[in-house]
Amino acid sequence: MATTKVGVYRKYHGRIPKDSSGNAVPKAEWPRKRPHSWAVRWFGLDGGRYSRSFETRKEAVRFAESKQSEVREGNGDPPPDIGLADFQKEHESLMTGQVSRNTLREQTRALGYLGELLENKLMRRVTRHDAERYIRRRSRVGVSASTINKEIASLKRVFNLAQRRSYLPEGSNPFVGIDKRKVSQRAKRYVSGEEVRRIIKHAPSLKWRVLLSLLYTTGLRLSEACHLTWDDVDFGTGMVQVAPKRDPRRTVPWEPKDHELRHIPLGKATAELLRGWQSARADGVPYLFVPAERYERVMQQLRGGQWHEGRELMNNVLRSFKVIVKNAGARPCTVHDLRRSCLTNWAREVPAHVLQRLAGHSSMETTLKYYLSVERSDLEKARQVGDAAILSGDSTDPKLTHSALNRQNGAFPAAASKSADCPKSMSTDDLGGRNGWYARRDSNAGPAV
Repeated sequence: MATTKVGVYRKYHGRIPKDSSGNAVPKAEWPRKRPHSWAVRWFGLDGGRYSRSFETRKEAVRFAESKQSEVREGNGDPPPDIGLADFQKEHESLMTGQVSRNTLREQTRALGYLGELLENKLMRRVTRHDAERYIRRRSRVGVSASTINKEIASLKRVFNLAQRRSYLPEGSNPFVGIDKRKVSQRAKRYVSGEEVRRIIKHAPSLKWRVLLSLLYTTGLRLSEACHLTWDDVDFGTGMVQVAPKRDPRRTVPWEPKDHELRHIPLGKATAELLRGWQSARADGVPYLFVPAERYERVMQQLRGGQWHEGRELMNNVLRSFKVIVKNAGARPCTVHDLRRSCLTNWAREVPAHVLQRLAGHSSMETTLKYYLSVERSDLEKARQVGDAAILSGDSTDPKLTHSALNRQNGAFPAAASKSADCPKSMSTDDLGGRNGWYARRDSNAGPAV
């Protein structure tokens, strides 16, 4: 059975023919002057090359097409047998360093749950029915719908990779076409400017005041703010950049979530706070917010090979933020709510493509679905638009119709005007009306009497 592309070739016999001068004819003339048959060649799963000979090209092509059809339909050589547990170990070994630690953890965990349910079944024997059993099992043990959706996405990706590694025939991913569970969206927490000022006022130190102001005005993710260095801040242009860190001599190797370099403008107030923080901090640490003692410990672990991806560069940030919010008497919110609120503020002023770029999202759908919130002020504006439309004397928006715009500008006479009121350059016949400019025709009119 074939596992790769099937080819058709000439198979020459006998000695190379010679011309009248006794020289071997060039290879380009062999098809006409040298006896040959036709061979179909393909590679098997073991890496060996196989072939079959035919007298005519027509027979060879017919056989090659049938052989290639078997490969396309998944009926070629059966893929090698590997169980879910062995594939899980192999996948973790191969993908370490290629994807984020959290992504790999989610994939291997989902594979482990699937292997436990199916008792280490062979990868190529996992069916759609097994996938649906997995979802039912996870639902029954109390796993939330959103978590199940993440696991479906992880397993779909894993089985796609299994196809690439020849453990599954093409088109046999059991998680393709599995519908995700419906999840009701929670109300997005918007943190107003007044709330943020109160929270910043109760911050225990200058470092925290700078960090909170930066998060709220630049929309940075917490991990991005933690990995900011002074080289990323340009006070001259008033910009801060989110950039990967690749020099292990000074910083922990790190990549932004979107894996792209992006620049974000700094507000004047935040820039002044940063200047003050830079002046107050003279410990030589390249990071903006990592304490010197913590920095030395992290770099020592990095040099000793004890640091691994996924560890937090700063400790207890979320817990400390929760305490600050409580002391400020503000409604409970998270650090990520500051990012959402910043994006909501931007959305009222900047175009959608700029917002997507500043947020570091690969698609605008993510920005709209998970980040932008609708505030009472937005609803009030919508209410005012509705009231204005129904309570005004003319509810027709002059921008909606060409004729309404002309009426507003006085280009057309009023509807009651007769032909005598029309401009001399036009007549009612030119306009097709009998009673003036706005006479209406019956679209279902019968024959004239």
